[in-house]
Amino acid sequence: MNRVVLDASVVLALLNNESGADRLTPDLLSNATSSTVNLAEVQTKLVSEGGRPDEAWEDTLSPIREAMPFTDEQARIAGSLVAQTSRLGLSLGDRACLALGIVLKAPIYTADKAWKNLKLGVRIHVIR
Repeated sequence: MNRVVLDASVVLALLNNESGADRLTPDLLSNATSSTVNLAEVQTKLVSEGGRPDEAWEDTLSPIREAMPFTDEQARIAGSLVAQTSRLGLSLGDRACLALGIVLKAPIYTADKAWKNLKLGVRIHVIR
């Protein structure tokens, strides 16, 4: 199986055992990657909820195989995606996730239903 990209919403769903998390099988997760931008979002949420930073970071990384640095190419794509996604209210973090999927030509997993009808040349799976 090739790499798959996880949005921050999916990482949080996994960590919190939320609905839809069961759709992410161990085989799928063995090939999971996430943008460092999205990992910062997860870390922020966990620390904001009272987690210790070191433990929160371990938890943040636990569902994925590889953290992918946010590159200049991804930054260009994420910035350009605003034209297609502004009506949906997607954040920079959302667009960073999409940019990583586009660069890797990898399917993207999210819990954000607003992404369902995006046509960006990569498959988007909404887990709930």
